[in-house]
This record gives sequence, structure tokens and C-alpha cells, in this order.
Amino acid sequence: MSSVNQLLRRVLFFFVGTVSAAVVAQPIHVIPMTEKSAETFYIQGIIQGLGNVEFLVDTGSSYVTINEHALATLKQQGEVSYVKDLMGILADGRRKRVPVYRIGTIQLGDKCELHDVEAAVFPGRTRHILGLSGLRKAGTFTFSFEPPQLMLAECALASGP
Repeated sequence: MSSVNQLLRRVLFFFVGTVSAAVVAQPIHVIPMTEKSAETFYIQGIIQGLGNVEFLVDTGSSYVTINEHALATLKQQGEVSYVKDLMGILADGRRKRVPVYRIGTIQLGDKCELHDVEAAVFPGRTRHILGLSGLRKAGTFTFSFEPPQLMLAECALASGP
């Protein structure tokens, strides 16, 4: 085998080995979920400026959602900024204009932080939803039923305890 071919094989082996090591070394953040009625799953979180919240994990929702009460608190704390209005289609098929705000930091579980997450605001005191606008920030995710847990690949590490 020529020395050029040997060198190319070594470079290729090094590259493949380095990429494989990077993929394997990527930290996975495991967040326990709680199963509730109608096979819905929830995780614990913290919204900076609001405090502890429970999120319904919903991969069918395009956006993280918060309610008007949470928005009022976040505005008072200076923790949100208006992004846009969108025309949303609710689960019952009705169309509704919904404001979207950017939330600075959402912490999921003990150590996973998502930054600059767009959240749609729903009326009243509706439940908070972890939808795709938040899950996209976490990169690759896995939803497991047994045990019920959410695994996220690309979280910023929370600075808390």
C-alpha cells in the first residue's frame, strides 16, 4: 500500500474516531416525567422571573405556551420581550390570534437551561406546555415511556445547586 493511501486511511480513521468520540461524549440530560390522566406527561421546570412550574410535554405543539397570569408576572419582572402575534389553531380547531414573547431562561429538571425561548401566551390560567420552540433549543431529544423521562442533548448547564 502506498504511503499516501496509508496516510489517508490514518486521517480518515482519526476523523471518524474523533467524530464518534464527540457524539458519544455529548452529555444527555435526563429529566423525569410524571404521567397523569389521559396519558399526558409532565416535567418540572423553572421560568426565570416566575419560579417553579409544571410543563405538559407536547411534541404536537409548535410553541412553548404560558398563560396570561404568568405573562403578567414576567412583564413585571422584566423577563420577557414581545416578538410577534400569530394566528394559532387551537386543539378544538378554532383560530385565535396569540401573542408570542421571548423568555430569557427556562430550566428543565435540575440542570438543563434553555435560553431565548419563544412562548405563545394563552388566556386565563391555562397549563404551561413544553412544545417544539423549547425542544428545538435542546437539540436532539428522546421521549421515553418506560421509565417516563425526557432526554435532552444540548442544554446549557444550570448554574444553580
